[in-house]
Amino acid sequence: MSTKRPKSTTTTSKGKDKKADESSAGSVAGSGHPNDILPLTLTSATQELFGCRCDEDVTGDNPYKILRKEDIVQDMRMRAAVSDFSPVKQLVLDYPEDELLLVYDRDFIYGSSFYLVLTADAKDRHLKPVVALGVEVALEREPSEVFAAQKTSEPQPWISLGSEQEIEEESITDSRPRLKYRISRVRREFGAPIFFSDRNAMETKDGFLECTPYQDKNFSLKQMERHTGVQTIPNLKSSSTQTQWTYPRSMCTQYEPREFSKEEKENCLQSENLKNFVNSVASRFEIAIQQNEIMDVFFDDWKALSEEDSGYGRKADPHLKEYQSFTDLHFSKDKTISNINWHPTINGVIAVAVTERLSFEDRINGSTKLLLNPSLILFWSFSDPINPQLLLECPDDVFSFEFCPSDPNIIVGGCMNGQVVLWDISTHVEQLQGTRTSGGKNIAANTNALQGFEDKRENETPVVRYCAVSGIENGHKAPITDIQWLPGTFEVSRMGVPMENRTGICVQIVTCAPDCCVMFWDIRAPRVLQTMADQQKQKVEEKPLENPHGVPNTFKHLDLTWKPLIRVSLPKIDTSGEYSPLKISLRDNTCDNHTGSNTATQMSRTLNNRAHLNAERSEVAPEYALLRVPSAKQLKPLEDICTQLYAGTEDGELVYTDWKLEKDNDSGRLFSAKPSHRFIIHDGQVNTVRRSPFFKDIILTVGGWTFAIWKEGVMNGPIIQSSCSQKKCTVGYWSQSRPAVLFIGKEDGNIDVWDLLEKTHEPSQTQNITATQITCIKPWIVSSKQHLLAVSDYLGTLHILEIPWTLRSPSSNEKLSMSKYFEKEVDRLVYFEKRREMRAKEKKDSEAEELRKKMEPIIPEKQVEQILEEAMKEYEDYLSLETVILKEMGLLPDTNKLDI
Repeated sequence: MSTKRPKSTTTTSKGKDKKADESSAGSVAGSGHPNDILPLTLTSATQELFGCRCDEDVTGDNPYKILRKEDIVQDMRMRAAVSDFSPVKQLVLDYPEDELLLVYDRDFIYGSSFYLVLTADAKDRHLKPVVALGVEVALEREPSEVFAAQKTSEPQPWISLGSEQEIEEESITDSRPRLKYRISRVRREFGAPIFFSDRNAMETKDGFLECTPYQDKNFSLKQMERHTGVQTIPNLKSSSTQTQWTYPRSMCTQYEPREFSKEEKENCLQSENLKNFVNSVASRFEIAIQQNEIMDVFFDDWKALSEEDSGYGRKADPHLKEYQSFTDLHFSKDKTISNINWHPTINGVIAVAVTERLSFEDRINGSTKLLLNPSLILFWSFSDPINPQLLLECPDDVFSFEFCPSDPNIIVGGCMNGQVVLWDISTHVEQLQGTRTSGGKNIAANTNALQGFEDKRENETPVVRYCAVSGIENGHKAPITDIQWLPGTFEVSRMGVPMENRTGICVQIVTCAPDCCVMFWDIRAPRVLQTMADQQKQKVEEKPLENPHGVPNTFKHLDLTWKPLIRVSLPKIDTSGEYSPLKISLRDNTCDNHTGSNTATQMSRTLNNRAHLNAERSEVAPEYALLRVPSAKQLKPLEDICTQLYAGTEDGELVYTDWKLEKDNDSGRLFSAKPSHRFIIHDGQVNTVRRSPFFKDIILTVGGWTFAIWKEGVMNGPIIQSSCSQKKCTVGYWSQSRPAVLFIGKEDGNIDVWDLLEKTHEPSQTQNITATQITCIKPWIVSSKQHLLAVSDYLGTLHILEIPWTLRSPSSNEKLSMSKYFEKEVDRLVYFEKRREMRAKEKKDSEAEELRKKMEPIIPEKQVEQILEEAMKEYEDYLSLETVILKEMGLLPDTNKLDI
C-alpha cells in the first residue's frame, strides 16, 4: 500500500499560488488538480472500447493513450448519458485538435484512475518533458511531469561466463555436407491419362490391408534422462493490481425509483391500446389461471431436485454408505468369514460362517487346540450389533452354507473335512423374530436391569447342534467349497435324469470340492427304512433314546449314514487326470424373479410376497422326517430341464459339462462323460461362478486378477473380459435390482462397482471398505427405498453397507438395453472368430503357394543375344503386318502392279 498522504486543500492551493507565475496552467484555489486536466473514472467497458485497460494497454511506465476526438464524440452519441465522457462533452467539442491525450493515473494523485488533458499546451508538456531540470525544479512540478521525466534503466553489456561454450557443445552440427537428391519424371508421362479400375482384393496377394487399432509403444515411452544446455539469467518478477487506494473514503449511493405521475397513469389506463391488449389475452390468462390451480407452474423442479439430492446418501451421492458392522471378540477372534447369507424371511438377520486363519501345516500342528475351539455359524441381528443371537455348532470349519428355499429353518453346510451338515432352527425362530421386533426396545427400557447380566450374555446365546452329518468315508475328500439346493420344480434320479418333484419342496442338494467331483444328495429317508420305522412303532414297550442336546429328530435317519445320490467326476478333455472344481452354477437353479419388463414393479411384488412368506411357510412347512424317496418308475422325466453346469476350477479354468451319467455297454457301470468345453481365461483360481438374476444364460466368473461374463450357448469365449487389475479379485456378485451393475471385491479391501451401461473398460467407482482382503459379498433388498450390501473381510468383521439410489434404481428399459448389448457382444465374438478362421486359411494358402513355387523347376535365364534376336523377330513381324494393313486400306501402293 502506498504510504503517501494526500495534500490538504489549503496546502494545495497555497502551493499552486506560489508557482502560478512559473506554470502556464495554474491550479484553481480549492481544487485538487490543475485547470488544464480533468480526472475521469472509466468503466471496464469503456477501457475495452478505447484500448486503455489498466496495467495492460496503459501501465505505470507507459501511462499515455492518444484518443481520437471523433471516436469520443461518436461514443457520446451512441451511449448518451451512459458514456463516461458525457461530463466533459463541451470540453471535448471545444478542443482545437483532432487527438486528445488520456493519462493513466496509477497512484490516484488526482483521485481517479485516469485524467484527460484539456489543452494543447498541456498535451505537449506531458509528451515532451524537460529532463534537464534540477532536482529542486522537478520537485515543484506537477506529479505527472515528474513521473514523465524519470529515466528508464539502460541495458548493460553482456559478460560471458562460459555458458555459450556449453551451448555450442550441446548443439547439433553437420559432420559432412548434406546430400542432395533430384527426383524427376519422364517427360512423356506428363499429362498422360489415368485409368482406374476395380479388382478383387482376395485374388491379389497383399491386396487387402486391415488397419486394426493398437497401442503404439513408441508414443508411450517414458523419458528418464535428457541432456539440455541451460544459461542462467537473473530472475524476473512482475506484479500489478487493478486499483490502489491511497486513502479511505466514505462513499454512498442512493437510488430513487422512477414512477409515472397521476396524469400519466390515468392516460395509460384509459388508452385504447391497453384495452385491446387486455381483451386479446383475457382468454389465455383464464386458461393459465385454471392450470395453475391444477398444477403449480411456478414450482422450480430443478431447484427441488437439487435440494433432494444434496447431502450424503441422497440421489446425487453414488458411494456406498456404512450402515452397520458386526464383530465378536470371542467367537470370531483370530478367524475369518468364509460365507455369509441373509435370512430369507426375517429382515435384519444375517448368518456368517467363521473359519480359522491357519495354513494347512498350522492346522496339523494345532489340531488338539482346534478341537477345544468348535467351529460355529453366527446369527447377527440389527437390533443387537454386539452379541450374536444364535450359534450353529459345526463338526469342522464351514466354507459354504445355504438356507432351504422351501423351509428357511433348514440349513445345510459343507465342512472342511468333506462332510455335509444339516441344522433345524425351527425352535429358535421366535427368538430371532422377537429380537428383530422388540429386542431393541426391551434393551433400551430395561438398561438398569441388564447391567448385571452383561457378563453372562455369552452363556445366554443359544447353541444349536446339527441334526445330521454325512459319513466321512462317503463324502468329499477335500473341503466343500460350494453347496446349493436344487429347486422344488424337479429332482434328480440315480442316473442324473431330471424327474418331476411331486411334493414341490426342495429335497436335494448339490456340492462340489477340489477332489474332482460334484455330488448330489437327497435328504429324504430311503424306502428300505420305512418298514423298519413301522416295526419300531409297534414296539411300544421300548423307551425312546435320550436326547441330552435337544437335537430335533428331523434328519435322524441320515446321521452318519448319509451317502451321496450321484457322484459326477470331471475328467480332463485332452489329457489324463480330472478337473478340480471350486464353484458351480446350474441353469435351472436360478430363481428369476425379474422376468417382467418393468423391474420396479417386479421388485415391489417380490417385497410384498416376502412379507407374507413366513406365515405361509409356517402353515405348509414340510415334515422332512416323514418324506421318503419315491420309486424312479413312478416319476415322470422332464425334458425341458437343462442338465449342463458350469464349474470353475482352482487352475483358473471354466468347464462346461453334463451331470447325467452314462452306462457302459460292456460292464454296465455308470460313468461321467467328458466335459464338452474348457476355457482358460483367469490367471488364478476361480472364486465366483454366478448367474445373473435377470438373465439365466449370463454367467459371471471371477478369478485371479480378472473377471469375465459368459453367455451360455456361446462357446467361442467370454463376451466381456476385464483387463488385469493391480490387485487380486477375491469375489463378485450381481446387483439384485439393476441388470447392468455388479460388485467386485479385491484383496486390498476395495470394492469395484461396474456399471456396464456407463463404462466397460474400467469400474464406474472404487471404494475402500476395509484394510484387508474381502472374502464375501451378498446384497439384500429390504424395501424399495433401502438396499443393503453385506461385505465380510479376512479379519472376521462383517460390514453392512447401504446401496445408494444411483446403484439400486434401474433406468428405463435397462434390462432391454443390456439384452441388446449382450447380443452385440455375441455378434462381435462370432465375427472375430470368423475373421480369425479366414486369416488362418489365408495364411495356410499363402504358405502352400510359396511351397509350390519352391517345388517348380527353375527355368534358365536367356542370354542377351537370344533376347535381342527374339525382339528383332517380333519387330519384323510387326512391320510385315503393318505393310499388309496399309495395302488393304489403300494407303500403300501395290509394288507388283507397278512393276507390270
